[in-house]
Amino acid sequence: MAIELKPGARFADLDLSALDFTDADLTDAVFEGCILREVQVQGAVLQGARFAGCRLVRCRFAHADLREAVFEDCSFADEDGHAGVQFAFGRLDEARIRNCDLSFARFERLSAYGLEMEACNLRGAAFLRADFSRAFGRSVVQWAGAMKGCNLELADLSELRLPEGDFNRTSFREAALVDADLEGADLRECDLFQALTAGAKLARRPAGGRGQRPQPRRTGKPGGNEGRGGPAVSVADRAGPRRLRRLISHVRCGP
Repeated sequence: MAIELKPGARFADLDLSALDFTDADLTDAVFEGCILREVQVQGAVLQGARFAGCRLVRCRFAHADLREAVFEDCSFADEDGHAGVQFAFGRLDEARIRNCDLSFARFERLSAYGLEMEACNLRGAAFLRADFSRAFGRSVVQWAGAMKGCNLELADLSELRLPEGDFNRTSFREAALVDADLEGADLRECDLFQALTAGAKLARRPAGGRGQRPQPRRTGKPGGNEGRGGPAVSVADRAGPRRLRRLISHVRCGP
């Protein structure tokens, strides 16, 4: 029986590797227990789509619209090598990714405002110009996103900009955070052992920050920190372990 790719379609326990997803409209489609192996998802619309318990091996999502998509209990890992899934030049705005294996994934030149990842394995993942910002008018930019309880060991987050982001309980062991802007981020219970943090911006939340709404940042003064809970902290790689622990203790907030 022919499989039709259409909005709202439901696919369960199927191997969809042989299908052509190019420019397909799969808005609000549901994928449960499906397999996609070495699939090129080029220009497809998957806004609001839901993937549950699927295996997506060596797939590439290029110029794909994944706004508000949900991935739960999915595996993107390649058992035979270090080739992870690729999300490039597309949109992951307000998508939700929970309890997924995204080892060695690449998030490249995409829009990711409000993207939330929770309890995901992102070991060796790379964020290359992933944009977590959205402009509100000509001079105000807001950043939003979260990677809560995730494993970012050996990940490349160099120059990542996600001020006010939520990284609670995330491991950054041996990750590259060079020149990353995490000013005002929630870094409680994070593991920064041997992370490369030269030029990284870290700062406390304001008192009672957990319940406060993040304030937009005006682009007229890049790097400004007025009203954001204190000055940024620059942590150099050459800092010894004792100094690094003292600096990390300053950015942990809450009880």
